[in-house]
Amino acid sequence: MTVTTTPQTRARGSYDLIRYIVMDFRRNLRNVGNSFFVIVLPTALFLFFGASMDWSGAPVGVGNVSAWTMIAIASYGAAMATTSMAGSAALEIHQGWGRQLALTAMPHGAFIVAKATVAVAMAALPVLVLNLAGILTVADMPPGTWLATVALTIAGSLPFAFYGLAVGLSFRSDAAVGAATGLLVILSFLGNAFMPLDGVLLDIGRFTPMYGIVALARYPLTGGDLIAMGGGATSADPLWIVLANVVAWTAVFAVACLLLQRRRTTRR
Repeated sequence: MTVTTTPQTRARGSYDLIRYIVMDFRRNLRNVGNSFFVIVLPTALFLFFGASMDWSGAPVGVGNVSAWTMIAIASYGAAMATTSMAGSAALEIHQGWGRQLALTAMPHGAFIVAKATVAVAMAALPVLVLNLAGILTVADMPPGTWLATVALTIAGSLPFAFYGLAVGLSFRSDAAVGAATGLLVILSFLGNAFMPLDGVLLDIGRFTPMYGIVALARYPLTGGDLIAMGGGATSADPLWIVLANVVAWTAVFAVACLLLQRRRTTRR
């Protein structure tokens, strides 16, 4: 039997997809615990470390230390949002939500599009809130630099969607996803996000997944310069090193998702 798709049917399908995205976004936003760790905690970290220290106004690149700190903590918040969302989506599939959706008119591809859209929207929230806090406090950057860092911060959260999905496919537990977001605190520290690293810690940090996305988000501000405590450049990362880190870890997480999904399908 041939099924004819009319303009009315396509319009209805688009409306259902948009409605599902809005409902899922609201559901995640109303999750107090999730919203706190995604939005409130990064903002509190910025206000403490990035806006209230004596050296917050010290010049860095084309801005100041406060902006340098704000970008990194926003990267942490965005990565935490996509990790949590992707991990939860994997758990929903494990728990049979995918089979429930299969009984509706929404195809599996639409479910993926909806989850990806909600993940990006959730990742944008801490970035926007933190940048608003930066504008209202002492963070300073040229407008073009500010816009570039916001875009790179949100884009940099996408590899951690693969990270969260891999965790959700590996361990069918909400606790595992919580542990994955908790691990981001350590990865962010090693990624030169919370305080300037040097020596052995910096050498180790360059090979960790948060280092690349934080350095890339800061690149419009610093041009790759590495900053010492209190401001002042010590050395610089070439752009290709930063991009290589981002691409390599994105590939690692994506391949892990592919292998885990194949294993899950084979077991069925």
